[in-house]
Amino acid sequence: MGKAPEEEHPVKAFGWAARDTSGVLSPFKFSRRVTQDEDVRFKILYCGICHSDLHSAKNEWGNSTYPILPGHEVVGVVTEVGSKVKKYKVGDRVGVGCMVGACHTCDNCENNLENYCPKMILTYNSVNSDGTMTYGGYSDHMVANERYIVRIPDNLPLDAAAPLLCAGITTYSPLRYFGLDKPGTKVGVVGLGGLGHVAVKFAKALGATVTVISTSPHKKQEAIEVLGADSFLVSTNPEEMQAAMGTLDGIIDTVSAVHALVPLLFLLKSHGKIIMVGAPEKPLELPVFPLIIGRKTIAGSCIGGMKETQEMIDFAGKHNITPLIEVIPMDYVNTAMERLAKADVKYRFVLDVANTLKAA
Repeated sequence: MGKAPEEEHPVKAFGWAARDTSGVLSPFKFSRRVTQDEDVRFKILYCGICHSDLHSAKNEWGNSTYPILPGHEVVGVVTEVGSKVKKYKVGDRVGVGCMVGACHTCDNCENNLENYCPKMILTYNSVNSDGTMTYGGYSDHMVANERYIVRIPDNLPLDAAAPLLCAGITTYSPLRYFGLDKPGTKVGVVGLGGLGHVAVKFAKALGATVTVISTSPHKKQEAIEVLGADSFLVSTNPEEMQAAMGTLDGIIDTVSAVHALVPLLFLLKSHGKIIMVGAPEKPLELPVFPLIIGRKTIAGSCIGGMKETQEMIDFAGKHNITPLIEVIPMDYVNTAMERLAKADVKYRFVLDVANTLKAA
């Protein structure tokens, strides 16, 4: 992971990065590669703040390499394209999600599942094919191979579209893959945060009957009246959970903190499934008997391939699905991280990069 010669990375860039496990971000100068034949370079206008950014900045998953410059919900406008780029031109509204590279030869890549490629290159805290570190969207511009560029529908506001590139595909993909996309399907969504509120919107647009499962009774009104959920369960209320036993075909579990799985398994019908999309930093407890009784499944899902990511954002455009966001200036990012750690956001922070990121 040695540093490449400067002449290979002559395009100056700047952003905010964390230098150590405190996770505190501050101005950071770096460089990005020159635009190659299949590359798209774009000016970053907005970048969503994902819970992964917080985990990574503080090295809570144990895999962070500093300095780390987060951000994988990145949107902006194309400023330059390589000579072999076919799908994009200067001025197009585009975005980059969680990955910027893969091997393109394995079974996963050949089946449009770059997200499961063993050599997937993440948008930040990863190593480029040239040996340099990848840096994310808390920065002024980005360059990526056109395969990893997503076109943003004209009717979606760019600030609200940004979180769809992670939160959107993270919830849309399992709804599709696990067959929870059929009209009338009974779907539960655990956790009403950045992922959960988007899961509710996609599930409803796909025709499901949606139950939100939360530890926070005060979220009931918003879940039903604003987000369109059909019902709401307080997971710490034994009577409510008992009454709902055996009623759900599937559950999207978005919670990133340690929590009990057995009460959720009891909510499932026979052959029901729980799909984990949150990533708790410690292992969860899983007794086997509640799985055996009723042939139930616990599975996982991680974002989606590039073809499905474009499909997701086109679907969002068609159904006018946008996350609920709080737009913030760049110098508020550390306060935002503190608030995110306390779940004090409705429901996604989005950095106003273009208007508030100042060169160091």
